[in-house]
Amino acid sequence: MIRKGSVCVVTSGRYAGRTVIVTEVIDDLFVKAKGKGIKERRFNKRHLLPTGKVVEDVEKALEELA
Repeated sequence: MIRKGSVCVVTSGRYAGRTVIVTEVIDDLFVKAKGKGIKERRFNKRHLLPTGKVVEDVEKALEELA
């Protein structure tokens, strides 16, 4: 299950293979996420593979990725 703070790998598209952190769940199909070199943008949940890790402080984790 993907929720706020979930660490995921993008599986398709321009950012395939990159790691992102979910910043907001929009609805059943879409989330907002950002990562190293990726501005916050909308991703389809079908194109994200959760790693099983969940971070509590999203902003701090994003700083560590950069």
